Amino acid sequence: MAVSVGAEGNMNSRENFAAGAVLNLDVNFASSFAIGFNITGSSSFSDFFVIEHISFIRWYFLGNNYTGWFAQADIGTYIFFEDERATPLILGGLRGGMRLPLGTKFFIEPYGRFGHPFVFGIGILTGVLF
Repeated sequence: MAVSVGAEGNMNSRENFAAGAVLNLDVNFASSFAIGFNITGSSSFSDFFVIEHISFIRWYFLGNNYTGWFAQADIGTYIFFEDERATPLILGGLRGGMRLPLGTKFFIEPYGRFGHPFVFGIGILTGVLF
């Protein structure tokens, strides 16, 4: 199991880019798979704010011990707040990245993702393995 936090730049905005904060929890199973949950809050620093609730399945295809390159499928909800209104949408996407171990307990994880309705995101997580 791993818990991680991080930052992301994405297109969760009507114009230009948005900045986001990420909280991630994943549980390893089988020999190279994990399932998990991710929450991302993004803001365009104007009147547009997004909260994403994502469930995912991840495959470590070129790594061992749940590290290395991975591919991930995401599905969840995308709620954007604008002009004091909340609008929910369905989120779907694909993510790829690399989990790099820092000793036996810690890691960093650069990643990129694309999908609907956010278009794309690039981020980095840091976390701890249990």
